[in-house]
Amino acid sequence: MTRPVFWDEACTALAKADAKLGRVIAGCGPAHLVSRGDPFVTLARSIIGQQISVQAAQAVWNRFEAACGDVTPKRVCRMRAATLARCGLSGRKVEYVKDLAHHFESGAIDPASWSAMDDEAIITELVEVRGIGRWTAEMFLIFNLMRPDVYPIDDLGLLKAVALQYGGDDAAGLTPKARRQLAIDVGDGWRPWRSVATWYLWRSLDPVPVEY
Repeated sequence: MTRPVFWDEACTALAKADAKLGRVIAGCGPAHLVSRGDPFVTLARSIIGQQISVQAAQAVWNRFEAACGDVTPKRVCRMRAATLARCGLSGRKVEYVKDLAHHFESGAIDPASWSAMDDEAIITELVEVRGIGRWTAEMFLIFNLMRPDVYPIDDLGLLKAVALQYGGDDAAGLTPKARRQLAIDVGDGWRPWRSVATWYLWRSLDPVPVEY
């Protein structure tokens, strides 16, 4: 899969600005961020996968996909709640997925308009959907839209990686508040490539590339 057009430039700039991050990038080899799926499918999968294991989420998704036949906003809008529940969705997730479909079908969410919108405007649009919070919207911006400067400051994996790389001897004893502040301070030096820095920091914890 083709790497994002900004990837090599971002890696070079980050390695030059931050020697520690440069070593992380160098140690990760040629893997890179890739975009997954169309917007509606990606967001529906994120809702279905909330608060359950990866394996359970895949099983529910497989049943959901089979019931839909074609996973589109129009199709999901027309499906009965009972049908979705039989796929394994909780009552709340049924409401969330239906609300997502209605937002797409009505035009309240219009992917064609996103190229002219900044990150915060898209986040504001997405969090109007029940079941989508800021973190989910940020993951969408990174993994689906491949926006280069998203910084999910409340992501636990990112905070852990920053503490390990930049917390020194006190890393293990940092409070959640201190970890967050450290990430804010360090992250300022990674603009305008914080999505790339975040992706590599995730990989410093797990060598398998993060997917969403």
